[in-house]
Amino acid sequence: MTLLTSTRPLNLAYDAALLDLDGVVYIGPRAVPAAPEAIDKARAAGMRVAFVTNNASRTPAAIAERLTSIGVVAAPEEVVTSAEAAARLIAERFPAGSPVLVVGDTGLRLAVRRQGLRPVTLAVERPVAVVQGYSPRLSYDQLVEGTLAVAAGALFVASNNDATAPLERGIQPGNGSLSRVIAHATRVSPVVAGKPMRPLHDEGVLRTGARTPLVVGDRLDTDIEGATTRGCASLLVLSGVTTPADLVGAVPEHRPSYVSWDLAGLGHAHPETRLTGHGACCGGWTASVDAGRVALDGDGDRLDGLRAVCAAVWDDPAPATPAFDDALARLGL
Repeated sequence: MTLLTSTRPLNLAYDAALLDLDGVVYIGPRAVPAAPEAIDKARAAGMRVAFVTNNASRTPAAIAERLTSIGVVAAPEEVVTSAEAAARLIAERFPAGSPVLVVGDTGLRLAVRRQGLRPVTLAVERPVAVVQGYSPRLSYDQLVEGTLAVAAGALFVASNNDATAPLERGIQPGNGSLSRVIAHATRVSPVVAGKPMRPLHDEGVLRTGARTPLVVGDRLDTDIEGATTRGCASLLVLSGVTTPADLVGAVPEHRPSYVSWDLAGLGHAHPETRLTGHGACCGGWTASVDAGRVALDGDGDRLDGLRAVCAAVWDDPAPATPAFDDALARLGL
């Protein structure tokens, strides 16, 4: 397996970009420097854009407002949240007006209502489903009501299964951790709507009308695995949490189609990464595997060198991953 080649810029080769937010479009309160211009250029090239996030607590309007405030023009209808994917998943199974117990925040409640379902808060209202999404205001009472309803037979849906949420004070429990309370109490595992599962990306494809979508993200285990699950091409950007070492050591389902430093990669062609039998070449670089180590020779664009190292490691048939630290050090990575 190796990275794909595109002789055209990706914003011309694919008709829609499904963009993750944190680490891709913004980091904390600020835009990733390359992001606003790259998104503008993608739109100008005819590429449709959807902002796809596992965040279920904020409404699309609130997220669009935040994006616009940092220089990324966005409309609410371009924002696709895991809350919306979860609500659609339930609406496809139950008739309009059905009661759904919401264990979460405003974004989740509004998403349920927009799908023609009736948000409720108590198990005595006999909800057909319980939907749980991240909320910093989640209470024990909400968890109790959700547990009672799931124990009584309600469908259990989680907006996403992220174990942690990176917030201002550090890493904190995410919805995947919080949903384990109901799951542990009832012995019922939730149906998950968010990345890396299909419903959220399906919602993005539906929203954009894409025939050839490109999933763009900074996380291997959500964004890239989600693209793999759906059979879509993917672009990993290294502006977020994934390091070059993480990328090289990725398992098959976490390996992207393309890689770039940041969203500027949407506007670039992506060179061929060619397998050689004992390694791989890209641009002016050759990576070869010998005695369980990767050697890197050549010169040129550092990203081409990283591509060559990825291809060499991913193609190596040995059961153990060859050591590649020296190769990355040669690239200053």
